[in-house]
Amino acid sequence: MTNIHASASGGEAGALSWPRGFRAYTGHGGLRDQGDDISVVASDRPAVSAAMFTRSLFAGPAVVLSRAHAAGRDLRAVTTLAQNANVATGRQGEANAAEVVGRVAALLGIDDRHVLIGSTGVIGRPLPMDTIRAHFDAAAGRGPEAFGAGPLDVARAMMTTDTRPKTAVRAVGAARIVGVAKGVGMLEPDMATMLAYLFTDAELPADDLDTALRTAVDRSFHCLSVDTDTSTSDTVAVLANGAAGPVDLAEFTAALTDLCLDLTRQLASDGEGATKLLRVTVGRARDEAQARRIAKSVVNSPLVKTAVHGADPNWGRVVMAIGKNTEDRDRDITPDRVTVAFGGIEVYPEEPTPQTLDALTDAMRQSEVSITITLGLGTAEATVYGCDLSAGYVRVNAVYTT
Repeated sequence: MTNIHASASGGEAGALSWPRGFRAYTGHGGLRDQGDDISVVASDRPAVSAAMFTRSLFAGPAVVLSRAHAAGRDLRAVTTLAQNANVATGRQGEANAAEVVGRVAALLGIDDRHVLIGSTGVIGRPLPMDTIRAHFDAAAGRGPEAFGAGPLDVARAMMTTDTRPKTAVRAVGAARIVGVAKGVGMLEPDMATMLAYLFTDAELPADDLDTALRTAVDRSFHCLSVDTDTSTSDTVAVLANGAAGPVDLAEFTAALTDLCLDLTRQLASDGEGATKLLRVTVGRARDEAQARRIAKSVVNSPLVKTAVHGADPNWGRVVMAIGKNTEDRDRDITPDRVTVAFGGIEVYPEEPTPQTLDALTDAMRQSEVSITITLGLGTAEATVYGCDLSAGYVRVNAVYTT
């Protein structure tokens, strides 16, 4: 129950490596039956940080504790427990989260306040602290040699119902940004979404790093939805240790945003039971907020999602999803201004001809399906990402705790 995975090559042969000054380990702590379920990523030197958390009213102890630690903007380590969210577990859950943070801090020789904790999985179950304690005791006995895990190892150890690990990397001058993420269900952001950790050796002031993160999240994870359900444990954090020296803020923000968008697409395409990535773009909107709102309405529609799954170009379901936005803020949307296209083929108001139906059906059968809508109101645009809805989603979630 206390095995610690270490790989001198930083994970799989030829795999992605951490930015300078970061190291990691993963191991099995008894949260799931087998496989690594605990991970730690740490900077060997002081770092600045920024983080965003779920706004759920049932935020778990990991979020509450991490929110307090993140306020100092000087996090140096991130630890994640997979398969157990430690949510709705009362005072004992709070004490358990604090104990895990304390053990990680002791392992690294740093103050507790420099550690962020993420916990993901089943809600309402206490952590198996006996096996977790044994795990960290074993890690302490291994010392520095335990820290040989790479980003892929950490991404795998974070997984719950994910079918594959999510990683991404971008370069900014001499610096690199490496991201790991997990999450395929209970996925509708209300700040950030799922768990995503970003590590960089770039040197940036804490305020600039915070601004860059919020820009990146707004343009990526905020544009993601699998099932409209906001998690109790959502966390996105970035740690920058400065080992590669200063970088241009605009270039860094662009690279961070692109990396987060890469992770967003990976998360959407691996949605629970998903067989297709769904991309919805709304253009010529009054403002970006309206464009995103309408796009989310379409990507979250079960009827649209099932039509995509069945490769059925049912544009009637798309106009339904647009039309149900009846609040005053969207009263300026009128049918005579709207256009809808599937895979670049217009289906409303110009209904496809028999000659284009084959091409339309073929577009709907692709692994990535795009729906484009214009509102005819302005110049704003937004793209959101989701997935189809299959029987697999029901199978996964019908027996999740049994």
